[in-house]
Amino acid sequence: MGTHVIRMPDIGEGIAQVELVEWFVKVGDVVSEDQVLADVMTDKATVEIPSAVAGTVVALGGMPGEVMAVGAELIRIEVQGTGNHHAAETPVTVDDVDDVASVPSAPSINAPAKSAPVATAAVHASTSDAGTRPLASPAVRQRARDEGIDLSALRGTGPSGRIRHADLDAFLSGSRTPQAATMGTPRIDEERIPVIGLRRKIAQRMQEATRQVAHFSYVEEIDVTALLSLRADLNAQFGESRGKLTLLPLLIRALVVALREFPQINAHYDDQQQVVTRYGAVHVGVATQSDNGLMVPVLRHAEAADLWFTAGEINRLAHAARTGKAARNELSGSTITLTSLGALGGIASTPVINRPEVAIVGVNRVVERPMVVNGQIVIRQMMNLSSSFDHRVVDGMDAARFIQAVKRLLEQPAMLFV
Repeated sequence: MGTHVIRMPDIGEGIAQVELVEWFVKVGDVVSEDQVLADVMTDKATVEIPSAVAGTVVALGGMPGEVMAVGAELIRIEVQGTGNHHAAETPVTVDDVDDVASVPSAPSINAPAKSAPVATAAVHASTSDAGTRPLASPAVRQRARDEGIDLSALRGTGPSGRIRHADLDAFLSGSRTPQAATMGTPRIDEERIPVIGLRRKIAQRMQEATRQVAHFSYVEEIDVTALLSLRADLNAQFGESRGKLTLLPLLIRALVVALREFPQINAHYDDQQQVVTRYGAVHVGVATQSDNGLMVPVLRHAEAADLWFTAGEINRLAHAARTGKAARNELSGSTITLTSLGALGGIASTPVINRPEVAIVGVNRVVERPMVVNGQIVIRQMMNLSSSFDHRVVDGMDAARFIQAVKRLLEQPAMLFV
């Protein structure tokens, strides 16, 4: 018998430390080749670490939430033969993995390569005994917790009995019976949830942004009556053949046109080098809420896209982010961010800048308001834009002029196409 040591992999991109998010095995467990052992997370993605060998777990190298150096011992497995604990070991990498996601997803039906971990995404804070529970992805576990489902009562249809989202769907649609509510009983329970994985990264980025960026916000109301009328006409004429348009493609078009006059808004600021980089390409980050946190997939080259291509890309990227299928390059590289909570958008907000960008445009909900037009009180469709800028590199006057340019375009939507 020998011992095979698996070390913390080199995820690439110059990353020297990786967070251990969750173990799926414990000491004493018998594991098979390619079985997922643990989830680890970088600044951008969560990666599943598979076993390169079959054997018995004899030691774990860290606890969930611990930040470990690349190359540190992650797990020891007793194997038949001599193992590798006396040999020089080259950490595996994920340079060739294309689909690194940043939100939870169901496991792929394709077996992972034996020499490299399969990248997937997860956010979870479970501290239960991993060795006695059924196989399931972190997203499935989180959904089961949210739905109050005991995974041990399900039989998975995936490889090695792994429970999938389809198994949860089948359980919810057929075998679940409602329970009578208990009224009048005071609750004294509490739950402590470690902030690790994606939620920790979101917290760190928000803290860094508010600490390092000199935020200032600017709110302006927009009369979108004509814009909504244009959208309705476009959908009536082209909806069946080209797809329905929401307001977002029109808003992105307004940003693209306005940024031609204000290139300092479509930029990154390097805090360390104190250099501003202005971009000709407009890569719009579209803030998207997933079950486990806020993600920002990127619509690339919005300046070259028409309304329907933009609409299709927004739908595709949002779906990919929510289901954990977004590729690594689809979750980074934005030059300006658009954030909207739709009908929940409220009257005004103070969005946090997505560093190293210098601006973020927030969309509030559309409401009917009485307005004075040509001396007459009329009902108009009104919407506020709540935007934030980095005052270190964007002057207040430039920010106000930029938003006023966006306002003119949205209130006279024919100008979007001139």
